[in-house]
Amino acid sequence: MAAADPVGYDPALTNDLEPAGRAARWRRRMSSEELITVFLSLGALFLLGLLADLLGRRTPLPRVTLLIVAGLVIGPSGLDLLPVVVQEWFAPIGAIALTMVGFLLGVHLTRAKLARNGRYVLYFSVTVVLGAVAVMALGLVAIGVPVATALLFAGMSTATDPAAVADVVDESEAGGPFTETLLGVVAVDDAWGLVVFGVLLAGAGALAAGSTGDVLAVGAWELLGAVLLGVAAGLPMAMLTGRIRPGRPALVEGLGFLFLSLGLALWLEVSFLLTGIVMGAVVANMAKHHERPFHEIEGVEGPFMILFFLLAGASLRLESLVAVGLLGPAYMLLRTVGRLTSSWLAGRMSGAPAGWGRWMGPALLPQAGVAIGMALVVLDRFPDLADTILPVMIGSTVVFELVGPMLTRLALMRLGEA
Repeated sequence: MAAADPVGYDPALTNDLEPAGRAARWRRRMSSEELITVFLSLGALFLLGLLADLLGRRTPLPRVTLLIVAGLVIGPSGLDLLPVVVQEWFAPIGAIALTMVGFLLGVHLTRAKLARNGRYVLYFSVTVVLGAVAVMALGLVAIGVPVATALLFAGMSTATDPAAVADVVDESEAGGPFTETLLGVVAVDDAWGLVVFGVLLAGAGALAAGSTGDVLAVGAWELLGAVLLGVAAGLPMAMLTGRIRPGRPALVEGLGFLFLSLGLALWLEVSFLLTGIVMGAVVANMAKHHERPFHEIEGVEGPFMILFFLLAGASLRLESLVAVGLLGPAYMLLRTVGRLTSSWLAGRMSGAPAGWGRWMGPALLPQAGVAIGMALVVLDRFPDLADTILPVMIGSTVVFELVGPMLTRLALMRLGEA
């Protein structure tokens, strides 16, 4: 099913070869006021992103935090300056940005890098996910939350925001073994998290006397389908990009495969983030003749990331912080404790260099779109929990998206890699 185009594009207009005629017919489909609003909003948002980038390089606050705060200020929870038509861009821009982030994270899953840091990536990613689940479930049950609800919150607590972490690394110009391991962990921990989330969702359904078969089947398809699609898109991309003709076509080829994989992921209802990660890993391991697809995508990723974080901030509702009650602070405290303790344990178990176990947990605190997506899946399964689940996840996302990137940057600075 084709999505409606926000500017009212009509394929029949391509038959009109006169530029003035096309412009006139396009304007009739969209009023002058709407066109002015769209272009003014785009210009203002990009300049606001530029200001956030400048402040982020001259203050302790990361660009991500500044962009989300700016989005909150201009959004419905603040001055309500953002037109509705612009707010509706969040879903498609978010999908594009996260697919790009996934693709660029895939470059950190090459055989050479995994040979250097794969042991640490495996220890930290698995231990942090399982540790977060254990601390969250036991902590919520201890304060009187029903077991089924505690399992659902535990599953959702595994999600990390890869876009925020990757943006802080890029902005800080960080590099080194810890940074490389952190990006590797971010690339795979959401995959482990989705597996655990599917199992816990099925367990909560069993406790509620529901069927677990459908839940497990959907979860398995979302993961396996994403892996298969990532491989299917990555193999031809690795073979074709950069071979047709040297020069700019690498950008066109890269974007073509990226958007094609995103569209297929949405159509097949699989994780587009995981699809992007797998596709990037396949290209990084198979395309030995060049690395230009990654450099080209990095060059066009910036504007999408600016819009993504600004619109993410605008979509948050501060009133959600009030609506969560005591359950919200309990969730945030337990998620933080779970990440800190499990990363410390992973550092000890893996024999990681000094300081890695202490700072990996804070670096992995950002939480955003994946967690909200999990919450929507839970609500589809347990609609009676809407007043409990959604306010907690939205409220905690506000806090973790504001504070988390600052702790990620602090971790990189303390370990001398920023």
